[in-house]
Amino acid sequence: MINEVLCVPIATGECAWFRIATLLCFSSVLVFSQEFEVAAIKPSNQNARTQTSAGRNADGSMVRYSALGLKLYLGMAYRLKNYQIAAPDWMASTRWDITAKLPQGSNSKEVPEMMRALLRDRFQMKMHRETRETAVYGLVIGKGGLKLKDSPVDSPTNVSEPPNRNVNAAMASGAGTTVTYGNGEYFTFGNNRFEGKKLPVTIIADALYRFADRPVVDMTGLKGDYDFSMEFSPEDFRAMMIRAAIAGGAVVSPEVLKLLDASSGDTLVNAVEKLGLKLESRKAPIEMLVIDEAQKTPTEN
Repeated sequence: MINEVLCVPIATGECAWFRIATLLCFSSVLVFSQEFEVAAIKPSNQNARTQTSAGRNADGSMVRYSALGLKLYLGMAYRLKNYQIAAPDWMASTRWDITAKLPQGSNSKEVPEMMRALLRDRFQMKMHRETRETAVYGLVIGKGGLKLKDSPVDSPTNVSEPPNRNVNAAMASGAGTTVTYGNGEYFTFGNNRFEGKKLPVTIIADALYRFADRPVVDMTGLKGDYDFSMEFSPEDFRAMMIRAAIAGGAVVSPEVLKLLDASSGDTLVNAVEKLGLKLESRKAPIEMLVIDEAQKTPTEN
């Protein structure tokens, strides 16, 4: 059963991509034969400086994606984070609309595989996987002990497999971004705050990486569900939104990148420490998908 619809109208201006890229970062892969029955790929006529919408929409046997870069499509197809894909810059900046028909009797879980086949075929992609030793932030328990608040006892007991938590709804507005997982599980990022309910530390770490300058890896070993709230300075919050946009594949102007210089990042560090956690600079092996070759224009539909 298709249980996610995401097609978000957003406001005029370059900051619009910050919100939609943040939302797309947080949204889970839309999971539905190995190939689409019919698929069309066209250049998107939308851009970040006009009234726009971006995302994906499922209706019956059709799947429609709009205004996304190839790097985002690859992330959805291979279930990888943005930093796990080594690709040319144009794969993030050039945006495409994809409309595809699902084969009769296809299983919803096969959509990522169908997207892989489509991208490889139409863009003549050649790629390989490798593991790279990468600079990361290790999320660990602080010296003062854990201060996260345990969620109520009615929270799910099986939290050892966070990827099974499917996004039920994702909404972006001028106030920020909210992602819900059902059963009272959600997080909200907006108004200089980041708060969540009934979430494991793995999801907290996964969310934090979008606002940091390097991947964040959960190294706490914690298995419970937690409620949390973090507050940031306006300057750090703005910088985090810019990094989230970049992590989501948005291309921002040099003027916007300069705004990162106004951020010290101290409030992010302090907010994490108030939860009894700490971000430590570490090295960790990260699985990478490396794009060796790809055409900039897809073959005919």
